[in-house]
Amino acid sequence: MHGIATTPHERTRVRLDGPSRRYDARVSAIRPDLADVALADLYFAPHYAAPVARRCVVPSVMVRSAPNAAAGAVTELLHGEAFHMLDARGGWAWGYCGHDHYVGYLPVDTLADPVAQSHVTRALAPVFATADIKSPVLELLPAGARLAGTEEGDFLATDGGFVHLRHVRAIDAVESDWVAVAERYLGAPYVWGGRGLGVDCSGLVQMALAACGIAAPRDTDQQAEAIGEALGDNAALRRGDILFFPGHVGLMVDGERLIHANAHAMAVTIEPLADVVARLRDTHEQPVTGRRRITT
Repeated sequence: MHGIATTPHERTRVRLDGPSRRYDARVSAIRPDLADVALADLYFAPHYAAPVARRCVVPSVMVRSAPNAAAGAVTELLHGEAFHMLDARGGWAWGYCGHDHYVGYLPVDTLADPVAQSHVTRALAPVFATADIKSPVLELLPAGARLAGTEEGDFLATDGGFVHLRHVRAIDAVESDWVAVAERYLGAPYVWGGRGLGVDCSGLVQMALAACGIAAPRDTDQQAEAIGEALGDNAALRRGDILFFPGHVGLMVDGERLIHANAHAMAVTIEPLADVVARLRDTHEQPVTGRRRITT
């Protein structure tokens, strides 16, 4: 992006030697023509750019694999979440999400300068035109949206309208039961890449853990390596345990039931783990590929 790359007098010489390194393109901002300057010592690119901090100013926006509205969604950025922009042209910004470093493209006009934020939505939250629940609803914010505002009576007053205090929590407050958070998404539609009004399986897990102050990667395979500790095959399952399947993940509600966003029901549902395993057994020799528990 013109204006973001470092100017000549700011350039730093780097020396690249040794064997080539493999990298995960999902979380490493590298293109054939440009890369994040933070990676300059590790990977070669014709040009490097320093990220510019931005925030999402729409209820949510899909982050895509290419600068095209028809390109596949890779994840979703929610209102107030950070995006670190490395390039902008043709109405599209390229960079990575602040919460999990996931790389992709989104429309430039969904971004603005960052501001200090004070609250996070706990669930689907209407934004009212005035501090009155009978006033017009201007928009709906998904759970996990970040807001800047001041408390006025029963409402949080923001630049975009008024949100009832029962729909938000202080940004530094965290919850303790990620299954209870996930249960607020029951019935939400399954949306590939979704983390907002619709979610996919790993998006549901990421958002539920985030509400409890636990950072998790975006995708199932990343989560299987990074979250909690592995459980033995004979360990009794309990509420909050995380189960992994081929390309899928869910949370145990108790010792026998799983909550997950799934393409079978096209929604977030709770069902017996035995039913999930039975569906997968026809096509997968090992339906459950991992069991993990968060102990802190």
